[in-house]
Amino acid sequence: MKKIYSWLNESIYTNPLSPACKMCRKGSKMVVLITGLCPAKCFYCPLSDKKLGKDRIFANEWELKNENDTDKLIHEAELINATGAGITGGDPLNVWRRTKRFILVLKQKFDSDFHIHLYTSGLKNGEHIKDLTSVGLDEIRFHPEPKYWINMESSPIIHSINDALKTSADVAIEIPVIPNKDEEIISLIKWANNKGVKWLNLNELEYSETNAKILKIKGFNVKDDISAGVEGSQESAYNIIKKLSDLDIGIHYCSSSFKDATQLRNRIKRRAISIAKGFEVITKEGTILKGILYAKIFSLDFLCNLLKKEYNLDESKIFINKRKKRIELDIIFLQKIAADLKKKNIYCFIVEEYPTADGLEVERIPLPI
Repeated sequence: MKKIYSWLNESIYTNPLSPACKMCRKGSKMVVLITGLCPAKCFYCPLSDKKLGKDRIFANEWELKNENDTDKLIHEAELINATGAGITGGDPLNVWRRTKRFILVLKQKFDSDFHIHLYTSGLKNGEHIKDLTSVGLDEIRFHPEPKYWINMESSPIIHSINDALKTSADVAIEIPVIPNKDEEIISLIKWANNKGVKWLNLNELEYSETNAKILKIKGFNVKDDISAGVEGSQESAYNIIKKLSDLDIGIHYCSSSFKDATQLRNRIKRRAISIAKGFEVITKEGTILKGILYAKIFSLDFLCNLLKKEYNLDESKIFINKRKKRIELDIIFLQKIAADLKKKNIYCFIVEEYPTADGLEVERIPLPI
């Protein structure tokens, strides 16, 4: 029996473990949503409403205009000091030419060691898997429909899996752990082991804004007040891995908290280090703290000159954010002058934001306190 390793945030695995998972743990995998289009209609799909069923492209949280907008793709990888990319969807095979182009661009820019894996239902354009491996795709993860887990040889994607196994890419399977489907999942894993699939990832089934209604209708509940994970999913995963730990295939259970508290946090920390200005503070969660101010009756240039002239503020401690129409500056300095600025009808705040391309605001505290 192989050793079962405990990882962070309740994730566990048996060797071999995908290099992609190791990179995700460090936050060094860029997430490329190459399209929201997908031929599969999985009831549990967690993709957000702004992406689900829409042909949009994102490099992490940065939206690309189109498939020729590869400068952003490369720049985002540089900002997180990426060692690889995970190409997801939707289904990347749905737009296989675009996927091939992105793999080629990334490999040419960052060399062959830049690890690229992708997820696919395998239902469409499976014959083009060889086109993707020919330009450097390192790993392909198939997502078979639950109704075929008990009998994969009858699955419509069996030919795509067989073709992938003949290429140089590592072949894997990734599915959510649906409670009360232990028998079907065990059957799938045993089949994958005999087939020569290298590893199988079990994801904790989780609630999202788009699947919440159907999950509730099907009787699934969240496991606690602070998690999106479905009750019973983790328990099933643990039991399955314990029963099958003697197989050659590597099995990895990835919890929803592992994705959020480890993968995402480490990735945004890497980006924060790249983009944070000298006066901004990076929190342990990877978010950024800064002071901001604005006034309806003054222009940004006027405000900037006012601060530098009246308060002797150094150029390195202030920034005009034209996109968000505000002045950004050192928190400690702003706290000292906030009461004075309020008399001039200048509004001051401390803000906490994600260091992502969308700069999502977490909290805003008015000054003076």
